[in-house]
Amino acid sequence: MLRWLMAVLSHSCFVRRGGSMFYAVRTGRRTGVYRTCTYKRPYEPYGQSTNEEQIAKRVKHDEVRSVCSTPTVSEDKFSYMGDFAVVYTDGCCTGNGHNRARAGIGVYWGPGHPLNTSERLPGRQTNQRAEIHAACKAIEQAKSQNIKKLIIYTDSKFTIKGITGWVDNWKTNGWRTSSGGSVINKEDFERLDNLAKDMEIQWMHIPGHAGFQGNEEADRLAREGARKQKC
Repeated sequence: MLRWLMAVLSHSCFVRRGGSMFYAVRTGRRTGVYRTCTYKRPYEPYGQSTNEEQIAKRVKHDEVRSVCSTPTVSEDKFSYMGDFAVVYTDGCCTGNGHNRARAGIGVYWGPGHPLNTSERLPGRQTNQRAEIHAACKAIEQAKSQNIKKLIIYTDSKFTIKGITGWVDNWKTNGWRTSSGGSVINKEDFERLDNLAKDMEIQWMHIPGHAGFQGNEEADRLAREGARKQKC
């Protein structure tokens, strides 16, 4: 029962007080932004005997793959909610807005997963770009494994609102905001929009730094990536 509760909490889409959690569906039969979901208990990829100490050891010894290596991973290594694979993404930027800013992306599929990723963000170093490109990386990895349905947990409301709502309006308006200004992250959202076209993606918001293991691990990977040199 304890393991089940931990699994539910780590993949939870329950609403917290103040409405800090929600999820968005851009494509599929029921599109929109929701505050509850009806998924069954998520799949436990490492078996019923997995305990917190074993998970901690696997996390500690994560093998983070480089951008040049995308191994084929067996289906039973992924976590699922219904028939959707589950991934956590995060971006970070130290010194955000300053000349010496350093940004990184983190993608977390599970303890010890071979697709877990920690990379330095190329190009302009900002937190918002890092959040968007972390999601891009997760989608690219999903496609490399022939995954068609994906749940992306992120603490970036900016990324979720951008890809599920603002992008369509921006494209209609010639990539102009409602006030007539240029979209600052145009190229980043264009890339995310193109990657997401052939996928059924459900975007799930999760509070950052709130003790959710998947989000905490994605954050750790992003921070490690920010310390790396640019490719």
